[in-house]
Amino acid sequence: MNIDFEKGNGLVPAVIQDSRTQQVLMLGYMNAEALELTQKDGRVHFFSRTKNRIWLKGETSENYLYVKSIKEDCDSDALLIQAKPAGNVCHTGSFSCFGGKKSSGFLYELEETVSERIDDKVENSYTYQLYQRGINKMAQKVGEEAVELVIEAKDDNADLFKNEAADLLYHFLILLKAKSFSLTEIEEVLLERNRK
Repeated sequence: MNIDFEKGNGLVPAVIQDSRTQQVLMLGYMNAEALELTQKDGRVHFFSRTKNRIWLKGETSENYLYVKSIKEDCDSDALLIQAKPAGNVCHTGSFSCFGGKKSSGFLYELEETVSERIDDKVENSYTYQLYQRGINKMAQKVGEEAVELVIEAKDDNADLFKNEAADLLYHFLILLKAKSFSLTEIEEVLLERNRK
């Protein structure tokens, strides 16, 4: 990575994005030292223009930003950092400096929750209990939810239809985990089909 810090008088803008949902969380500025600390520590560091010093995001709140990836833009004078937030990001208490948590992209957060419940063997979790019953039961549950969605599609109750659609997606995520696939892999199949 060869960032052009000279262009911005020693600083480059760093857009922080939720690695799971792709929601933009905040904009900060980094100098070379802040970028180096971020790469070494795995948590996002900035250069504070008001405090005139390096600061670790979350140093007082403990709402750290855990780095998943760092990319430079085409001119090497800006950064896109995908991170997993440990809590609300904005100093106002909001999830993002651009507003609250958005529902778009939430499926990735739910996918992570499903995966954690299974990996951590959370005994009192419905997700883990269904997983323990085996692939046939998980696949059967997806089928049942699909049938219930079809039945609701024939009626005019929007709430019931939306709830059955949510049930289907939830059980689909459990089945994906059991088959060792990710939602991203399914999206890639759809993206490839769209290119044809």
